[in-house]
Amino acid sequence: MTSRRRWFARAGNRIAVWWYRRLDGRLSGGTGSRVLMITTPGRRTGIARSTCVAYVETPAGPVVWATGAGSSADPDGFQNLRRAETAQVQVRARHFDVRPRELHGEAREAVWHETILAAAPEVARYAQKAGRTIPVAVLEPV
Repeated sequence: MTSRRRWFARAGNRIAVWWYRRLDGRLSGGTGSRVLMITTPGRRTGIARSTCVAYVETPAGPVVWATGAGSSADPDGFQNLRRAETAQVQVRARHFDVRPRELHGEAREAVWHETILAAAPEVARYAQKAGRTIPVAVLEPV
């Protein structure tokens, strides 16, 4: 990603996070989309970093994925999530702690096809553009 595109992506994320906090997520996502805000420690600095991501609710907890709008690399927010033992989640006005668990192999494939693509088929377009395996995680409430 070029430095200019990275700057715009980070600026866009800061605006989305501010908007989500200000309105308790009431205007997040489009038709049929569900968006939550997740806060994790930065993997290098340890400073709390927040990002808004799409999710699908499951009995195990919210499932999130990291297409990065089709970027060839995993987004910073997901890389932070991988390193975090716990994270804070906000879904609209509800706040709770979670333990992120990245899915791999057959478990990831099953959730990708049966849960994510079933609920949000447009995600497949970003995955194809990215040309990489899109990481998937379950956010298990603690």
